[in-house]
Amino acid sequence: MHVDRIERSIGKLIEEISNGEILLPEIQREYVWKPTQVAKLMDSIYRGYPFGSLLFWETDEAPETRDMFISGPEAAPTKPPLFLLDGQQRLTSLHRVFTDHPEAQVVFHVENQKFQNQSAATRRDPKWVKVSKVLDQKTSIMRLTQQLLDAKSALPDHEIEERLGRIKELRNRRFVMEVLKGFPYEEVAEIFVRVNSGGRRLGTLDLAMATLSTRWKGVLAELQSESEYWLRHGYGHIDVNFLSRALAGVVLGRGLSVWSHSKLRQTNDTDLERGWEVVKHGLRRLVPLLQSELKLTRSDPLPSMIVLIPLVVLLGERRDDTIDPETSNGIIYWLLLATIRTRYSGSTDTRLSQDIRAARQEDPVRSLLEGLNVESSRAEVTERALRGRTKESPYFFLSLLVALARDAHDWWHDAGILPDVEHAPRLEHHHVHPPSTLDDARFDKAMINDLANLVFISGQANKKINGRSPAEYFPDLSEEDLRAHLVPLDEPLRTPDGYQRFLNARRALLVDAMNSLLDRFRPSFLDELSTEGADPSAGLSLDLALYGGMRDGGRIVFTASGEGFAWVGSASMAELDNAIESARVSGIDSDVTIADESVPVEMIEDSLQISIGPFLVTGTPEEWRAVFDRELDTSQPLSLLPPIDAKQWDGKLIRFAITSTD
Repeated sequence: MHVDRIERSIGKLIEEISNGEILLPEIQREYVWKPTQVAKLMDSIYRGYPFGSLLFWETDEAPETRDMFISGPEAAPTKPPLFLLDGQQRLTSLHRVFTDHPEAQVVFHVENQKFQNQSAATRRDPKWVKVSKVLDQKTSIMRLTQQLLDAKSALPDHEIEERLGRIKELRNRRFVMEVLKGFPYEEVAEIFVRVNSGGRRLGTLDLAMATLSTRWKGVLAELQSESEYWLRHGYGHIDVNFLSRALAGVVLGRGLSVWSHSKLRQTNDTDLERGWEVVKHGLRRLVPLLQSELKLTRSDPLPSMIVLIPLVVLLGERRDDTIDPETSNGIIYWLLLATIRTRYSGSTDTRLSQDIRAARQEDPVRSLLEGLNVESSRAEVTERALRGRTKESPYFFLSLLVALARDAHDWWHDAGILPDVEHAPRLEHHHVHPPSTLDDARFDKAMINDLANLVFISGQANKKINGRSPAEYFPDLSEEDLRAHLVPLDEPLRTPDGYQRFLNARRALLVDAMNSLLDRFRPSFLDELSTEGADPSAGLSLDLALYGGMRDGGRIVFTASGEGFAWVGSASMAELDNAIESARVSGIDSDVTIADESVPVEMIEDSLQISIGPFLVTGTPEEWRAVFDRELDTSQPLSLLPPIDAKQWDGKLIRFAITSTD
């Protein structure tokens, strides 16, 4: 028994598959890759990235086989076949692309050098070319180049030819092959199981942790000790994961990426130790600032911990003992705006890199704010921006801060809404108008769960409300209790008939309070700017409504609207849920069908993004999971699913945070 190590070109392997000289043993699983994964494989090979090796078995005792998932019948082999043990998904995908398989219609945009599966939009844009056409040896690169020039490509002809030529040359890229010879079937089966048994894919944070633990002896104990320190001080989310991400940010000057662990491995002990001191010093200056200025005694209300990392860099690298008021105010102001604008809902690594770089400039606050484009507009919360927002919205965090600023307490119980004692109960919120009092066709779930109907009170206080209307229980509360929570006092607003006016009135109070909070911290150099909404997604809406569930063919309906457009589409809830779980647990890209069109579900750095009608919807897998759990909790019977005239969206996509959906 021995193993041969050889190389073979992609083109030769494709030919051997077509000739039946590469077969699948019956122990192989089915082909499972989605179009997005196929497109990413083509992109990796095009860019010269490693694309793995292949494992084969050569034997005189042919095992039972299974069909490969390729187009057309396989030819009878003219020589003894090789049996593919590892690499089926990649080789099958390549064969499909090269032979123009109907389920592998990969196209290439010559200007931005992007690969994706064919869609209605790419068919209409002549700057997208089919990869199979370029790979066809009969295709003239010169003729394709002229077609792209006729389509008004901005590239010069020699650049187009070079990029198309790189695709043409993909067939000459070579795989490393390991061939098992003389192994019995039972042993090969055991090898196959070991090679293909997978767990969760290592992510960038896992790689960073592994690299740090092997690179710097004792670092995990240091991280754990620091984490326990902050847990005792109410900031339990400053855990080992956050600390390792912050340390990598300080040392590398950027967010985590696949590139990070190799750079960490090259970092010397002195730089790691210096970076660790910066992290600890920055946190010991930042957390007291959040506690004193925002009354944020605990970390759990923060929608994102990543937003703290640039501020840790800024404060940790300052050697002076005091922070002037203008700087401390600017730090808080940036944190609030970065949260409202969901700064890290997509392209986390890229944006974090920009913000760490800004935090190291001579005027760090100004540089950070320039990254949010607030020097060209005055940030202001509007009633329109709050309309339809729910607890998933970043404004939920802002509504907590304005209640804390007014020293709001739990109703009927003299306890703060964010206690800082050890083992304090989790922060709770409940409806001012309970859902049971709004059981009326006039009020949909978005209206009932509107941010303006939520207050920060305990479960004990909610039990005392016991489903009663505000008209019944408000008389038991003082006006001071209500004002502290920014609840309007007008009696006609306490009944279901006055509910819409209640939302409008409370929304106006919240807007005033939020703007007052922002104004309190806005640096003076921004005072002369024009007024514009703090939230670029204001006026845009994406409503989700689930009909049915996971097991009965449930459909989730998306209704998108904005100035000058409206769009409706639907998708299988089970398919979406599987895609999100694959991304969340394993980091695997996949596809879903929305409005009768296959769209990619992609993990871009730490963000999951899906094209839904006019929006490119982004958020962490955990944020997606929370939104879908919300929909499962409020689903309607499948029999009530309305007819939907699904239309594919062929316009530009607008980035939209999943936390801003209704």
